[in-house]
Amino acid sequence: MAIHNARGIRTLTRLACGASLAVLAASPAWAQDTAEAAPAAEDEIVVTGFRASLEAALNVKRDSVAAVDAVVAEDIAKFPDQNLAESLQRIPGISIQRDGGEGRAITVRGLGAQFTRVRLNGLETVATSTDGASSNRDRAFDFNVFASELFSSIVVHKTAEASLDEGSLGAVVDLNTGNPLGAKDGLHGALSLVGSYNDLSKDLGPRVAGLLSWRNVDGTFGVSVSGAYSKSDTLELGNNSVRWAQARFDSVNGTNCWTTANSGGTYVPGTACNQAALAFHPRIPRYGEIDHRRERLGLTGSIQFAPTESTKISLDALYSRFREDREEKWGEVLLRSNERSINVVNPVYDSNNNMISATLNDAWVRTEHYLRQSKTEFTQFGGSWDQDLGDSFRFTLLGGFSKSDADIPVETTIVFDDRDAQGYSYDYSDMKRPVLTFGTSVTDPANFQLAEIRDRPSNVTNKFKTAQLRTEWDVTDGFQVKAGGMWRRFNFDAVAFTRDSAVCGNGGTSLVTSTSGTIACSPTSLFGPTAVYGFPVTPALAELFTLGKAGQPSGTTTQWLIPSFPAATDFTQLYNRTAAPDTGNTRAVQETTSGGYLQFDVKGELFGLEYAGNAGIRYAHTAQSSRGVLSGSTVTVKRSYDDWLPSMNIALYPAHDVIVRGAIAKVITRPTLGNLTPGGTIDGFNYRISYGNPQLDPYRATNFDLGVEWYFAPGAVLSAAGFVKKVESFPISQAFTATFASTGLPKEALPPSSPAFINFDPNQLYTITANVNGAGATLKGVELAAQVPFTAFVDQGFISHFGILANATFIKSDADYNVQGPATTPGGALVNAVRSATLFGVSKRAYNGTLYYDDGAFSARISASYRSRYIDANSGTGNVFEGYGATWNMDASVRYKVTEWMELSVEGNNLLDTYRYRFTDFDADRNYENNHFGRTILFGARFKM
Repeated sequence: MAIHNARGIRTLTRLACGASLAVLAASPAWAQDTAEAAPAAEDEIVVTGFRASLEAALNVKRDSVAAVDAVVAEDIAKFPDQNLAESLQRIPGISIQRDGGEGRAITVRGLGAQFTRVRLNGLETVATSTDGASSNRDRAFDFNVFASELFSSIVVHKTAEASLDEGSLGAVVDLNTGNPLGAKDGLHGALSLVGSYNDLSKDLGPRVAGLLSWRNVDGTFGVSVSGAYSKSDTLELGNNSVRWAQARFDSVNGTNCWTTANSGGTYVPGTACNQAALAFHPRIPRYGEIDHRRERLGLTGSIQFAPTESTKISLDALYSRFREDREEKWGEVLLRSNERSINVVNPVYDSNNNMISATLNDAWVRTEHYLRQSKTEFTQFGGSWDQDLGDSFRFTLLGGFSKSDADIPVETTIVFDDRDAQGYSYDYSDMKRPVLTFGTSVTDPANFQLAEIRDRPSNVTNKFKTAQLRTEWDVTDGFQVKAGGMWRRFNFDAVAFTRDSAVCGNGGTSLVTSTSGTIACSPTSLFGPTAVYGFPVTPALAELFTLGKAGQPSGTTTQWLIPSFPAATDFTQLYNRTAAPDTGNTRAVQETTSGGYLQFDVKGELFGLEYAGNAGIRYAHTAQSSRGVLSGSTVTVKRSYDDWLPSMNIALYPAHDVIVRGAIAKVITRPTLGNLTPGGTIDGFNYRISYGNPQLDPYRATNFDLGVEWYFAPGAVLSAAGFVKKVESFPISQAFTATFASTGLPKEALPPSSPAFINFDPNQLYTITANVNGAGATLKGVELAAQVPFTAFVDQGFISHFGILANATFIKSDADYNVQGPATTPGGALVNAVRSATLFGVSKRAYNGTLYYDDGAFSARISASYRSRYIDANSGTGNVFEGYGATWNMDASVRYKVTEWMELSVEGNNLLDTYRYRFTDFDADRNYENNHFGRTILFGARFKM
């Protein structure tokens, strides 16, 4: 069995495919590249197409000592899925999170995206985007930034080695672009033309990709370039509650709950009033539409030069630009913070203490129009020098730079309000599909006022600089020493601004932001003197919105007025106002890591049992500098820490077709970036204050892995693996309740459009949270996988062209969290408690399966994936945990090779049109949102030369 050298590892993680791929055979040599394997035996069957990509990926897995899985392109510019994350979910132990209808982030063996280290052409990187509901301000890697056609392979390292970069509790994922010296000599190219149609948005968008590769006859020089462009428009339709909450109402079924109506006075306890106050009601029940308009451009280039058999020099570059306009249109009632003036009629309660239906009078009816324009640009330059010094010593020198710039120049919300609406009713008897009915006209401009505008531009920039030296020394046959050093610098910078404004009323004055950043009511020369709590809506300021297929039951209101963006922003002169700094979201972190490793690789035979293994230790010194704003002052906190990370992998070969693997390693993941700021953020809508902590320790864990693989036929495997992750340190969130005055923060720290600012009360209770170093957690799991081409049972004929891929993952985890549960007295504080639950992001069960047919000319696949319910965060307003419901997703593709140079294809993504259900409160399963994205059909042609 091969133990890969530095060049072999680099070749494995940069596996590129030529016009077709043969089955790769395991090699007994110490210093042989995977791509330069010995010639195939005479009886070896050479296959092409999708089956070839499976066999190539399987050989990556089989040839490694550590636990490795891979996805390999069957041909140049022909990655097997439209999204990298969706390809990764076919690997055992990996689940994905979809956002805006696409895979965005991955979970490996139950650990979320921030626990996975991603390397691009061997260089660690972070790619952030602003897709979905919010921008990624974490270490998590956004796979939707890149077009999948740019990549030739993905390799997932599930167990650690001393020679493998540290910083992952979950996995290290290698994304690999072109490798021109691995292609055939001469000029080769491919062009893919695809149309993408979404049946919900009725949009037809282009998807174009191409690649050119040239290698000289001697195999000493090669160049490749590739490009991909796509444009799409996807709708997200459904409902949202923005969590549920407890609050005291003005009256219940005609019983006054206060000594004075609408505001002020003293609460009057009573059976009806207390029951309504202690029950949970939806905070902002609403239906709406989210439009995702995306555009991607990706370019890669690679130059490789191998003047001798001992020398290879590689230069790589990658550029990606991802643009999205996210536009939201909502019709809602703003119960949040306004319950004091609302009269409740005919409330109905369920066994989970939810007010699942009611009629509301004096309600705040609101319609919203939101627009976020964003652009993410990613650039990477890297190079490597592979050199053999004699027959027994070799080194690789690797270095590069990457930058991810996620910019949001526009993030605007404009609001129409009708604050004394009558007869609004909601019914959440079916949590996923509520009936929401407005009792007063929401299509008449005279009923509304333009009451609130927000704009929150921001930017997140990540930079990586890397330099590494890797060496190998073949001491004797069966014994190898690896050593190396590394230096990395990671810079994270986030800046944010606000133009939030609300209307003061009382004679038509407007709340504006001054150039100094202070907030004040000023004369309304810009707007006129007619404001009450807003500016009267005219037909010119509004547009009519009609709700499409959002899963709404009969009786739900489906038409309402929303603000017109051009008219409303011009009327308020929003973009002419000077943006004030959003200090809570302005922060920076610089991490400099230096260190090295020493590893010993062995192979041989003991008492007739073949074995291969490695053992070593990695040292990492981390110097951290965190900057944030605290009480109006910029604060910088510096610290450093050291980690010694031993690891060991062993593979035993009791038979030629059976491998037993074991591994143990100490691993780390550095803390979430957003939690390292010394400053804080204030949520004046939900009355929450969050503080960072630059003294957070890394997540540290010891991983144990044991697995067995049976390669019972060519291209086939049955495998089972068990794993345990004992997390020794696990930062947790601590929460307590206190008044705003007790924090010492000024009123101006609140968002100016928030209820907390407009109705400022220094004695208002806030939930205050901070992350601290807490106790550990444990995760245990089992992976089962099968890759079975039917040629294992049938030599020829129609059935022999079929095959199955299947895997299942079962995970058990537990961790203790500080949570805030429901108030037990009307208007009282939330109750602090410690709750044991699964780790965030962990599904207890995940299944993936693919049935395929491939006869060389015609191929077809149908794939299904299941992920069980999971929590992903602490919730708020008395709810304990929030997360996502179970999902099934199904995709399919059909390809036909018309000639050797032309292929036609039809693919379908999300064929079940799966709804994404998000809940708040794990026990009560209260609706947070329930949305769907439609089916996407892709049809096109691919040409190659």
